[in-house]
Amino acid sequence: MDGAHRNSDEYHQPLLTEPSSNDEETILRDEDGVEGKDLRTRLWIETKKLWVIVGPSIISRVAGYSMNIITQAFAGHLGDVELAAISIANTVIVGFNFGLLLGMASALETLCGQAFGAKEYHMLGIYMQRSWIVLLLCCFLLLPFYVFATPVLKLLGQPDDVAEMSGVVAIWMIPLHFSFAFQFPLQRFLQSQSKTAVLAYVSFVALGVNVLTSWVFVNVLDWGVIGASLALDISWWVGALGLYSYTVLGGCPSSWTGYSMEAFNGLWEFLKLSAASGVMLCLENWYYRILILMTGYLSNATLAVDALSVCMSINGWELMIPLAFLAATG
Repeated sequence: MDGAHRNSDEYHQPLLTEPSSNDEETILRDEDGVEGKDLRTRLWIETKKLWVIVGPSIISRVAGYSMNIITQAFAGHLGDVELAAISIANTVIVGFNFGLLLGMASALETLCGQAFGAKEYHMLGIYMQRSWIVLLLCCFLLLPFYVFATPVLKLLGQPDDVAEMSGVVAIWMIPLHFSFAFQFPLQRFLQSQSKTAVLAYVSFVALGVNVLTSWVFVNVLDWGVIGASLALDISWWVGALGLYSYTVLGGCPSSWTGYSMEAFNGLWEFLKLSAASGVMLCLENWYYRILILMTGYLSNATLAVDALSVCMSINGWELMIPLAFLAATG
């Protein structure tokens, strides 16, 4: 009973304590020697510090998004219906769940940032394990979107041929769906410690794997949209396993202390915080996916979906750069 009481008190203690006067002096100390410098010198010093974080973040985000572009490019060589099916499955079905899971994982940005600032380094690993549990449960709850993609898309007015092929693609993208539950928390975990370089390296390797597997599965083995889907599955899991290997094999000795049963404590509170974060991001993320669905009502729906999905993909590609700056400032 005493142990349980102590654990309960531990979870209600704030992560951040009031800094002492000595701590405040340390924080305010001019560590970079910018005081007394002219504006141009100070701007150059701060810019260099920013690009140390922004540069790898840009590479990571652009490389990750490029895998979707490459998949669409290979599908475009198969035919208009194939491109439309990949676009709807990837942008609407996967994208719907992507936005929700990414938003839920963003709760780690706050929690891990607070724990890191309070020097409670071991809590970063605990929070990440809690996020894995919550996101994995959500992945199972979201599976019907993939299993019943064809009837849902037909109900939403999509052409029959596109809806049926999109349903096939969605089934083969289920492994991709589960990779989100592991990779998103790992990304936030490493990003909160400013370990952005490893994110860039792993994303670049995953991009290379995506190009190679797409060429082999689509052009050499002639597996069509199934091959394109498998290539995307493998690439995302390469990224997830790469980040996981770095974390557990000594890359984060202070923040990763192994698996702990403590991760199962406070799951309900963690779920509520994650859900609130997920809803906020979903409202920003879903609007252009609805535009893809609306093009299915046009007279030449297949061509319209193809054109709009390509344009939205290019727009999303460009968006990765300002998002990297946003992540760096966080």
